[in-house]
Amino acid sequence: MTPTANGVPQPLRGLRVVEFTHMVMGPTCAMVLADMGAEVIKVEPIEGEGTRRLLGAGAGFFPMFNRNKKSIGVDLKKAEGAAVARQLALSADVVVENFKPGTLVKYGLDYPSLSAVNDRLIYVSHKGFLPGPYEHRTALDEVVQMMGGLAYMTGRPGDPLRAGTSVNDIMGGLFGAIGTLGALVQRGITGKGMEVQSALFENNVFLMGQHMLQYAVTGKHPAPMPARDNPWAVYDVFTVKDGEQIFLCAVSDAQWQIFCDVLDLPDLKADATLKTNNDRVRVRPQLLATLRERLAHRSAAELSALFERAGLPYAPIRKPEDLYDDPHLLATGGLADVTLPDGDKAGQTVKTTLFPITMDGARLPVRLQPPRFGAHTDELLGGLGYGPSAINELRQAGVVA
Repeated sequence: MTPTANGVPQPLRGLRVVEFTHMVMGPTCAMVLADMGAEVIKVEPIEGEGTRRLLGAGAGFFPMFNRNKKSIGVDLKKAEGAAVARQLALSADVVVENFKPGTLVKYGLDYPSLSAVNDRLIYVSHKGFLPGPYEHRTALDEVVQMMGGLAYMTGRPGDPLRAGTSVNDIMGGLFGAIGTLGALVQRGITGKGMEVQSALFENNVFLMGQHMLQYAVTGKHPAPMPARDNPWAVYDVFTVKDGEQIFLCAVSDAQWQIFCDVLDLPDLKADATLKTNNDRVRVRPQLLATLRERLAHRSAAELSALFERAGLPYAPIRKPEDLYDDPHLLATGGLADVTLPDGDKAGQTVKTTLFPITMDGARLPVRLQPPRFGAHTDELLGGLGYGPSAINELRQAGVVA
């Protein structure tokens, strides 16, 4: 029977995960496991993980990717701190890390060292590159987007542009979590753990696979998305009344007929040169110019209402902050409260996005708030057998926080 809490499935309840991670990719993997019920222990450097202090586009990293976790601060550079970290790691079912290759070897926190003591351990590494000629390069999401074709495909010709979110970091963490789940199933069969590796570059290449295969099949170089040969004639963003923008499309001949009826375009519906999608694609520039002229006086709200009733695909162009008022997210519980642990707004409650799945009809909730730095140090060390005086000595010596 699947473990539950308040009626919500927690399939990983009873599993202990210890993470030595920072930034986005590793924390994403551990957050997924935490959302599914695992006890996740975040081992932070003695000054706290750096994303707690990021500004600008990084200000949301820590509260987004570190819910449902416990925090302990440990100075790995001190022998006593490395010893504490090893005890924690050896108490775990899963260790998650995303340090540069070789970094954790000097602390005895690498897979060979830990698995020699606990062969049931599953060790999940998140790197810039899988082992090979590039493995010692320093990688970031933007680096692999540039070298892996994503920036080329996203930007206009001659103007490569990174995607508007940490797509490789987040998906790399998801692939790490998928590998973890597979390793857990295998361990249930064999009793043995294994090492799982996920990497930014290979993740990006996986995303580019459809365009690589496009080239292999057609022999034509894929054009960047803004300049691509679109397979559908009506599939674009339109600027309408008061400068608002909306994405409208008709991707089949049946949708084209409805499109013309909804927008009162009988002449276009009757035009034999626009009968099939391929006919329309051949004259796409002229057709779009005509549509832009005829739709310019109509509001995005009016067009949305018409397309909603007709069952046609459409999307008003929104900014991230607009999603806080999205009626679907609000009605379905897609947003949840979290309390900010750091910064000028520490202690304030804001909304975060939940993992985008349901299990047995329920969304996976926030059980633990993004932790204050070191909030669980005493609890976790006590669980390893340290008494209050020993914990105090370690804290006074700057070994733990």
